[in-house]
Parts: sequence; C-alpha cells; structure tokens
Amino acid sequence: MNELSINKMTEVDKPRERLIRLGRESLSDAELLALIIGSGTEKYSAIDLARLVLQAHPVHKGLAGLQYLTINELQRIPGIGRSRACQLAAAAEIAGRTASEMRHPGVTLCSSGEIADYFMERTRYYTRERVYGLFFSSANELLREVMLTKGSVNRSLISPREVFLEALRSDAVSVVLLHNHPSGNPEPSSADLAVTLRIRRLGDELGIILLDHIIIGDDCYVSLAERGYLNREI
Repeated sequence: MNELSINKMTEVDKPRERLIRLGRESLSDAELLALIIGSGTEKYSAIDLARLVLQAHPVHKGLAGLQYLTINELQRIPGIGRSRACQLAAAAEIAGRTASEMRHPGVTLCSSGEIADYFMERTRYYTRERVYGLFFSSANELLREVMLTKGSVNRSLISPREVFLEALRSDAVSVVLLHNHPSGNPEPSSADLAVTLRIRRLGDELGIILLDHIIIGDDCYVSLAERGYLNREI
C-alpha cells in the first residue's frame, strides 16, 4: 500500500482538519476509525489500518463488523496491537450504548415490546448470553438497569439472590428479566422456564413482582408474560 500517513497529508486532506472544517459527517468510516487509531506503522498508514479493520470480520463488514470483533480478533489485524484493539473496542461499545440511550431517552417502559426494542440493537452483537435486570417504580418508571451475569457461549446463570438484592437496592416494586440468545433463536430453554418460575415465586413472597422475562434473538423476542407462562401454577 502506498498511501501517505495522516501526518504527511496536506492540511486540507487530513481527517482531523476536515472534521474541524467540514464536520464529522464529511469523513468516511475509514477516516473516522483512523482518528481513533491515531498513527500508522512502517507498512500501513492509519487509514490503511482502518480499512483492514472494516474488512476484518468474515461476514459483517464495515462499522457493524466492529461490534462483532473481540479484542483478540482485533489484535490479529496487522498493526493493531493491544492498545489500539482496546481503543476500537471502547469506541464500538460507546456507539452501541449511545444508540440504545437515544432510542428511549428518559423513557417509561410499559410493554414487553418496548423493552425488547430498547435492548434489541445492543444485544444483537453479543456472542455470549448476558442477563439484565430492569427495576421499576410503582409508576413503571425505569429506576435502574443492571447486567446481572455474563454467561458462556450458550448458557447464562441467573442468580435469584442477585436479582432481589438489586431490586431492594433500587427500591423497586417490580422487575423485568431479560437475556439474549446468541444463536438468534429466542425460544426459551427448560432452564429459562425453571428459573423464571422460581424467581416469580420468590418475588411474590418478597412483594416484588416479576413482570416479565424477555428473551432476545436476532431481531425478534419471546416474552414469557405474553405467552402466559408467569401465570402458571408452581
């Protein structure tokens, strides 16, 4: 590759200078990533490295692919060491969290569909199961969102103790559990159903209502409340 490094470009062409003069929307995806990467190597310019990153994932190309790349996978890209891999991973996480917050700023979540939509974009990139607790006031105001546990590739462990400790810390009167299935299929497992009933029973005893347990798949979800599972006798 024979492109100049950012430092050797003319002032007009430098991504940083163009961002200041023309705004961030004027930069390409590679140029934006180049600003995060900062500098090139002897073989690659910063923009070269950015283009390698954008093409690194075998399926998901472009900025979306950055959400799927792990720290170890990023470090396998020529010129992307540990520090740059961490910077890129942090940028991807910031983008994901920002997108989630902008969807529903200050929202009061009232339905399973709203809650699933709130988490859909964030969890679709996760390669491991993560369990979240959403803790609500009596007015259905979302008081707190807590990641309760992070599991293996296809298994997460929900601790009822952690659920209710966080509910009490939040002074919540109700809780919604949510977790993702990295396979993309949101159908509940027998373990999902069993722990849901256990937590519902314990919540009834503590006066903290389990409103729902939502399982997120690939652009789809299953609500155990909508399926009537929370009304089953134990």
